Amino acid sequence: MIKVENLHCGYAEKDILNDVSFQLPEAEFTTLLGPNGAGKSTLLYALMGFLKARKGKILIRDKELGHYSRPELAAIFAYIPQELHSDFDYSVADTVLMGRYPFMDIMQSHSPEDRELVDATLRRLELQHLRHRFMHQLSGGEKQRVYIARALVQQTPYILLDESLSQLDINYQLEIMRLLRGICSEERKGILLISHNLNLSANYADRMLFIKNGSLLKSGKPEALMQDDILSDLYGIRLSTARNPISGTNNIIYP
Repeated sequence: MIKVENLHCGYAEKDILNDVSFQLPEAEFTTLLGPNGAGKSTLLYALMGFLKARKGKILIRDKELGHYSRPELAAIFAYIPQELHSDFDYSVADTVLMGRYPFMDIMQSHSPEDRELVDATLRRLELQHLRHRFMHQLSGGEKQRVYIARALVQQTPYILLDESLSQLDINYQLEIMRLLRGICSEERKGILLISHNLNLSANYADRMLFIKNGSLLKSGKPEALMQDDILSDLYGIRLSTARNPISGTNNIIYP
């Protein structure tokens, strides 16, 4: 369990997050939503220890975040940033294998067990036919599946994703959401995804966090948060919802 209690943090002398409190259980799929500039990515950086709290605290399994070493945090969080660029073009298999780096000593090579784990993960995510392809040869959806595979071989209880759907077509967005939903349910991992897609979040997530102007506006199950007044307050425009007959949750409807 991760507990964020009255968190204030930011950059230089400016607080971006103000008095933020919530919990992230393991084995739960949570989406973090809100307007641009609300502090969503800042919150992820704080969770991983890249930003220090000015006030408040973050507890991981009842131990303060600051008491964990970087290798210890790498065994807790796998992180998929919004954009991944590299000066080198690696194969799919080598990219996934990088998920084992946090657990290697200097000058240590990968073990047979590491490579077996990569092979099993590639099969599970139906990527084995791409294992020798280079990353620049893949579609956006294929790349995201590779990065999720890399996160899985890191074998952490939590996976954090920063807008992993933002540049994908709707078919790939659905594919990734279904994949994350399955990982959460089958492997009991805690997943926190920053998203701008309210409807997909409502249909697939266990819980939603709404953040606005650096403060947590609402936290709860999709059926409780996907309400006209709450969404209109979150985005500052009038929004309407209707029940999705397939998922059973409210979705935004557009005029």
